[in-house]
Amino acid sequence: MNTYKFPEGFLWGGATAANQIEGGYNEGQKGLNVADVLPGGKARYDILTKPGFDFEIRPDQYYPNHEAIDFYHRYEEDIALFAEMGFKAFRMSIAWTRIFPNGDELEPNEEGLAFYDRVIDELHKHGIELVVTISHYEMPLHLVKEYGGWRNRKVVTFFERYASTILNRYKDKVKYWMTFNEINSALVMPINGLGFSIEKEEDRFQPTFQAYHHQLVASAMAVKACHEIIPESQIGCMILFAPVYPFDSNPENILHALKEEQIFNYFCGDVQVRGVYPSFMNRYFKEHNIQLEIEEGDLELLKEGTVDYVGFSYYMSRTEKKEKADDDASEGNIIGGVRNPFLDVSDWGWEIDPVGLRISLNKLYNRYQIPLFVVENGLGAYDQLEEDGSINDDYRIDYLREHIKAMGEAIEDGVNLMGYTSWGCIDMVSMSTGEFSKRYGYIYVDKHDDGSGTLERKKKKSFFWYKDVIKTNGEKL
Repeated sequence: MNTYKFPEGFLWGGATAANQIEGGYNEGQKGLNVADVLPGGKARYDILTKPGFDFEIRPDQYYPNHEAIDFYHRYEEDIALFAEMGFKAFRMSIAWTRIFPNGDELEPNEEGLAFYDRVIDELHKHGIELVVTISHYEMPLHLVKEYGGWRNRKVVTFFERYASTILNRYKDKVKYWMTFNEINSALVMPINGLGFSIEKEEDRFQPTFQAYHHQLVASAMAVKACHEIIPESQIGCMILFAPVYPFDSNPENILHALKEEQIFNYFCGDVQVRGVYPSFMNRYFKEHNIQLEIEEGDLELLKEGTVDYVGFSYYMSRTEKKEKADDDASEGNIIGGVRNPFLDVSDWGWEIDPVGLRISLNKLYNRYQIPLFVVENGLGAYDQLEEDGSINDDYRIDYLREHIKAMGEAIEDGVNLMGYTSWGCIDMVSMSTGEFSKRYGYIYVDKHDDGSGTLERKKKKSFFWYKDVIKTNGEKL
């Protein structure tokens, strides 16, 4: 196929997160969240994945999320650039701590609500649909320190209040919603998703899965509320999806890859789409001595609060074998695995696998039979500013082109795909490393890892390429 036929009304656009673009961390009565206490630099990954983080701000550390790219003050300029590209949709998140600064208040912060009124109205002015993530890696710090994050059942009530507040506030303005960003990622990075640091690695199973139960109940509550408050809405889950390949045809490696894929890729999705815990979790819970505290009505609620579509991020595949040597590791892949000799890697060591996106789309659609939405996909790379001010990011265009082709092939395979919002339509703070130099955007932002920069915006070569992709509904790649 030389051209691809994407559905009429396909939601082309870009994706962001409040904590990675907004800045203004202490403006508008906003409270501190988890992202506000994560320092910049490659050491951040260790904080996110290893035990012992204390969630304190230290004067000798730099916290890039505090200013980020200053979308808080520059949203009109940025939205105008998104509109110039022809965006049909813009995925953004609402910062929980702009609405409830501590997370456990009874009444919301009007300044925070009013800020998102202005942002949403600006997007509508340009004819851009909103895709809003209710919680995207920015749990209120007060709920972490005082309640222990999602381990505490009380957080379900706090989240329900927050979700109901924004659903009611924006019910006439936002049609597409998602509950928790990359909900399954907490198996690797519990700080971001569940709001606590594991104290000892060997003790991680019980608190992690109890917190997951609370979060899945909260997600079902939000889905039910969304359907009641906004009957015409669509609300989805959001999964970090990476197909798991066995390293070879050894049956032991095939079985190991299957188990890894079940727990990481399907556990949360099965609950959110099917409304029940998958049967394979029974053995997993038994083997890891996990005993969930399930309150009366929880299981019924999970059945009632199933999602309308599956949103997912796709950056890489993952290759597994049962017995790994130290030098087997795929160092860049944040979800582990062993090196795949058939794949190239990005500047940050992430394996590049466009065919894996087609595989992912087929696996997810065959399993769930509801619409899919690729809400994150992109290439983090070092960009060079030329003497004439241009940024010739052909490598990014090549990456995105091949992944869009894979989506086109999946649609031809019969997959129901509703949209594509590539990750980081504008340069922003990297979640995993806190770096500005790890750039994803079509729009360059003059901001650097040491905090310097003018914040000036510049269009990259990919800006004009993606504009043509959207204009032709994917026919011109």
